[in-house]
Amino acid sequence: MEQTQKKNYTLPIIMMFALFAMISFVTGLTNPLGVIVKNQFSVANWMSQLGNAANFIAYAFMGLPAGLMLKRIGYKKTALVAIAVGFIGVGIQFLSGEAGSFGIYLAGAFISGFSMCMLNTVVNPMLNTLGGGGKKGNQLIQFGGSLNSISATIVPILVGYLMGNAANATISDAAPALFIAMGIFAVVFVVLLAVKIPEPYAIEEAKSAKKDKHSAMSFRHFVLGTVAIFIYVGVEVGIPNFMNLFLTASPDAATSGMGIAAAAAGSLVGTYWFLMMIGRLVGGLIGGKVSSRTQLMAVCLVAIVFVLLGIFAPTTVEGRMPVFTGTGFAMIKVPIGVMFLTLCGLCTSVMWGGIFNLAVEGLGKYTSMGSGIFMMMVCGGGILPLIQGYVADLAGYLSSYWVIIAGLLYMLYYAVAGSKNVNKDIPVD
Repeated sequence: MEQTQKKNYTLPIIMMFALFAMISFVTGLTNPLGVIVKNQFSVANWMSQLGNAANFIAYAFMGLPAGLMLKRIGYKKTALVAIAVGFIGVGIQFLSGEAGSFGIYLAGAFISGFSMCMLNTVVNPMLNTLGGGGKKGNQLIQFGGSLNSISATIVPILVGYLMGNAANATISDAAPALFIAMGIFAVVFVVLLAVKIPEPYAIEEAKSAKKDKHSAMSFRHFVLGTVAIFIYVGVEVGIPNFMNLFLTASPDAATSGMGIAAAAAGSLVGTYWFLMMIGRLVGGLIGGKVSSRTQLMAVCLVAIVFVLLGIFAPTTVEGRMPVFTGTGFAMIKVPIGVMFLTLCGLCTSVMWGGIFNLAVEGLGKYTSMGSGIFMMMVCGGGILPLIQGYVADLAGYLSSYWVIIAGLLYMLYYAVAGSKNVNKDIPVD
């Protein structure tokens, strides 16, 4: 019986990996598009992050409904609805380029965020459950995350190449990337429709007449974990987004940019995501032996050092580093501080899986709704960059990274103390 289950779980795991990649491809579009809209519509740094904010704030609206959908219609149907919504959202972003409308672009990003929230709500608990929870569950999430990072690596490089000169680029220049995203949605919808997906927790639990006095929010480590994920997504997005803005901005601008070509800057951002892929692969390989808590503590400490070096290293001191161009590697000259910010991809790589795994550990029957609540907090990916953008407008791009330092310090606290389950007396069967 056990062998049959393992055999049947192979294809669902592959499909969850594919959905993980889709999440990152569509979400990653808001990074290079932020550079485009900043120049096309002549907006401030914080406004350039509104597309990113619309995408992530959608999680705050869709998190709980997505959790309810999991319980009432199951994982597969929730994923299919999410894919259809995502197709529509990306299509609207394409239409914004045709209409030259910033408002339509924001609407498309918001609708895409609904889709990404639903997919995240499905993928993470499914992989954690199929892996059996614990270290093995974290291991599957990390392997899935590596595919997520491959997509994120490709997007800024692809759009940077399509943009050419960032100062003259428009949303319509990114249309080929949007068509690719829509094509991915269409293909995966058809494949997923034909694949049998196991339901980790019986849908019948939603129909129970007995009111449960407990919920996922009854667990302290889960509540603190939702705050950690709110901060983490903002950190993960903020590091490359503002690195891109810093590199492409004019040197004589108030925020003191570097004036680097969009394609080169896109390659550096792509390298950040490429390093996230490497980190997740390593995290997956060692995940069966090294606990999520240990991994999270280690990467938070290293990330704090890297970001501090990024802030304080003189921008006039440059070095050459290999960057991923999509087809291979090339050596380019960049400020030393930017090198360390790029290397942060190795650290942020395993944070998502580690925080999620620690937060839902021991939730049992509360996992589905807990995942929905968890996804609401992903809106931090939209809110923290707005704060960072405001700081950048006031004090410059590099000073805005103090927002990142504050976030990393909280995640370090969560790894050390906040993630311990102190509510083991609550029945979860």
